[in-house]
Amino acid sequence: MRARRMYEWAIRSLIEVKHMHRVLPMLVGSVVLTTASFATDDPKLVAEAKIKETEARATALGQVKNGTVKSEELEREHGHLIYSYDIEVPGKSGIDEVNVDAMTGKVIARTHEGPKAERKEADAEAKKKIKPKP
Repeated sequence: MRARRMYEWAIRSLIEVKHMHRVLPMLVGSVVLTTASFATDDPKLVAEAKIKETEARATALGQVKNGTVKSEELEREHGHLIYSYDIEVPGKSGIDEVNVDAMTGKVIARTHEGPKAERKEADAEAKKKIKPKP
């Protein structure tokens, strides 16, 4: 809800033009942050995906009413190349995770993770990224 109000303010301000020097950098920054998260994905996986990230994001957000993407990842899971989205829902604790097949664009999974499960998954991801020294 807070992000929605921010964007509504940004659009109104752009129309009024008087706040353009504040609004334009904020809008450009949000676009850069959105695309930067996928820029760090494995280039081989990005090249292999047949569905664009923007299409997959729209599909995932269509599954969660009033949701906001908290994080996203392109990954291979259980033999499928998927876009995985963690989506926050106003007034609901935890996140909804929506997985979209990167080859077909179809939703292959949607689950709700409470705060404890979300922390547990974040800890597991952090351990995977830290590789022991040989």
